[in-house]
Amino acid sequence: MNNIEEKLVKEFKLKPFQVENTIKLIDEGNTIPFIARYRKEQTGELSDEQLRDLFDRLTYLRNLEKRKEEVIRLIDEQGKLTEELQEKIANSETMTEVEDLYRPYKQKKRTRATIAKEKGLEPLALVIFEQKEKLDIWEFAKDYINEEKGVSTVEEAIQGAKDIVAEMISDVAEYRKDIRKIIYDMGVISSKAAKDEKSVYDMYYDYNEAVNKIPSHRILAINRGENEEFLKVKIEGTDEAIINYLMEQIIIDDSPYKDILVEIIEDSYKRLIKPSVENEVRNDLTGVAEEQAIKVFGQNAKKLLLQPPLKGLTVMGFDPAYRTGCKIAVIDDTGKLLDTTTVYPTEPQNDIDGAKKKLLELINKFKIDMIAIGNGTASRESEIFVADLIKEVQHEIHYAIVSEAGASVYSASKLATEEYPDINVSLRGAISIARRLQDPLAELVKIDPKSIGVGQYQHDVNQNRLEESLTGVVEDAVNSVGVDLNTATPSLLKYVSGISKTIANNIVKYREENGKIKTRKELLKVSKLGPAAFTQCAGFLRIPESKNPLDNTAVHPESYDIAEKILNNIGYELVDLKDKLPEIKLKLKDVVPAKIASESGIGLPTVRDIISELQKPGRDPRDDMPKPILRSDVLKMEDLKEGMILTGTVRNVIDFGAFVDIGVKNDGLVHISEMSNRYIKNPMEVVSVGDIVKVKVIKIDLEKKKVSLSMKLNEE
Repeated sequence: MNNIEEKLVKEFKLKPFQVENTIKLIDEGNTIPFIARYRKEQTGELSDEQLRDLFDRLTYLRNLEKRKEEVIRLIDEQGKLTEELQEKIANSETMTEVEDLYRPYKQKKRTRATIAKEKGLEPLALVIFEQKEKLDIWEFAKDYINEEKGVSTVEEAIQGAKDIVAEMISDVAEYRKDIRKIIYDMGVISSKAAKDEKSVYDMYYDYNEAVNKIPSHRILAINRGENEEFLKVKIEGTDEAIINYLMEQIIIDDSPYKDILVEIIEDSYKRLIKPSVENEVRNDLTGVAEEQAIKVFGQNAKKLLLQPPLKGLTVMGFDPAYRTGCKIAVIDDTGKLLDTTTVYPTEPQNDIDGAKKKLLELINKFKIDMIAIGNGTASRESEIFVADLIKEVQHEIHYAIVSEAGASVYSASKLATEEYPDINVSLRGAISIARRLQDPLAELVKIDPKSIGVGQYQHDVNQNRLEESLTGVVEDAVNSVGVDLNTATPSLLKYVSGISKTIANNIVKYREENGKIKTRKELLKVSKLGPAAFTQCAGFLRIPESKNPLDNTAVHPESYDIAEKILNNIGYELVDLKDKLPEIKLKLKDVVPAKIASESGIGLPTVRDIISELQKPGRDPRDDMPKPILRSDVLKMEDLKEGMILTGTVRNVIDFGAFVDIGVKNDGLVHISEMSNRYIKNPMEVVSVGDIVKVKVIKIDLEKKKVSLSMKLNEE
């Protein structure tokens, strides 16, 4: 094992074979979803999340090794590389340590120290710094007066030497490392008001919290307040400790230059070390906070993407608005657009009767089962209207509130224009809302993941890193569900393992020219989809119409022969999966996976997965998720009473709690302290986006339109 592999084994607490095999699979070009699903034996059944974390860390460590090699080369080119320095660089654990060691050798802009060196004052500086010779420094400094070089007085010579020593001190890697530790151990983040006006940052107008205790969400909140010029932020509480530390490190006993070194140390710290090291510490804190925010966003997004579809329903999408009217779109059970209109039941028109008449006609004409109402502007007024409307419908009909985050982004996108070239931009939002309820995953992949509204501070974090992480989240969600090859749009197909945007478009083009794809093997006829891409994507693509039932399962073509043998062993053929599934399910319960694995030479995890797929061919894993709450009546803020027990849907999970839709205009907050009777560190230990939960109303603020909720219903 090499050094990087050893580190990964230790950090992730994995076995050597898991790390070695995973790195090999990644380097061979396999995607994370493919490795997670079809190479479980090699990885020891690591999940997609574990694999992505390992991949991120592998990338960092490889970049770190590259930087070490580069720094060693750059110092060696200067003829200043020693064995000791090379060893220190090679043993560095972080980029910061490497940069600290490189700092004295880095090409600098002209500084006070470089100017002093040009004046020939470096030998004088070394006398002061090394403290070996007991000289009268003021007398000794007279030798360095040189009018031609710009040194006119002893004071100028001494000052130049002091500047050189100050920079020498600031460049010592060990000092900077220890100073950072002092700041982490003793430092306090302090924020003050930068202007005399009210804002959302009021609580931070006179705020202090220990550097080693401040949570991620407060770091990002303070950063935003500072960027928007409402806050002034600094780190306090460490100056004295750091200056004392530097004096202990630098000033020797009975130093002849103690007084001058005290001045130099204070100048070096305040002018050179403090600004850069505090900036580094804040950047590190921000980096950790951003990673946490990105992780939370990713976990929320994945749960939202995996919300269960409502299959077989004709849905009316209702995009609420005031002045411009509520946009309406009706789609059938396959997502095909049937009709659109605009109604005006809200202010200022308040045409409730006209809107009712028009919508009842549509409901009866298309036998609409469900109304999906967007949760944006005028949502609750529209909900009141819809709740009243459906009382007049003869057949059973419900409504649900749907997040419309990103719907406007989709409506104006190139993709929406291609899908609905003849439909007005404003009506496309209603189509998106309807489809989100019908199949959240297929619709939400059309929208930039940053716009789906389940994060915290997502606009404040590193956007490239966020995009990279969220792309991975969408890939994992899409591949965990699988995609119907003959109905999927290019925007969905491009997230399938091994399928690029070009190949996704080529698949759709092939369908248009040749009709439905009948088997997975037929994919090899698609332009630019070669054997390698086929291996990566085949298991994630479903063909319900295929003569081979395995083409509609997550069984990979490379395992078809094993699946067939398993069926043959219990007395059935592949074709029996369509007509004799109940019998096959019963027989499969008696199959011993370990025995088959041993006899066939196939890994046990793969055998287990094959048996699971044979028991439920074509199963959608989202069917096991909690279904959205379907409503037939509406609740107003004024209807709430403290102590009420309600059922709601978790809409967003953040570091300090969760927002729950209980059917009133604003989602209520369950603070982390109200989530459980036991101590929890992270709200995600208890809830996820989309969960259906029972909550108790504990506080109502009608003025601020805020509701506080508790999940501790049976508190003693």
